[in-house]
Amino acid sequence: SGRAERRRRVQEALEQVGMAHRLRHYPSQLSGGQQQRVAVARALVGQPAILLADEPTGNLDSRNGDAVMQLLSELHRKGSTICMVTHDARYAALAQRSVRLFDGRIVDEDSFQRLTREDE
Repeated sequence: SGRAERRRRVQEALEQVGMAHRLRHYPSQLSGGQQQRVAVARALVGQPAILLADEPTGNLDSRNGDAVMQLLSELHRKGSTICMVTHDARYAALAQRSVRLFDGRIVDEDSFQRLTREDE
């Protein structure tokens, strides 16, 4: 049924972000970093055409931040457009297009042609 399929996708998404053990917890029972990982899992379940991500790795240690970025990359490979704000140059370098702002103004813009498996 549709409900069983959605539950399966929820469980799978929580496993991908390392939060399956918190399935029955309320947001108030989770740390900020855990809440952020659950938010990414929700996006995975919804399979959005466009995902707006405001500092998705901001409250995470580097291991969990890297895991979140892998999940966002996977969403992108599956066809989602990811629009992400970040102050982390390591993660910004992964973008196909980068727009830098200073005091609310665009100061630099780059487009990168990244090879995907389909291009190889």
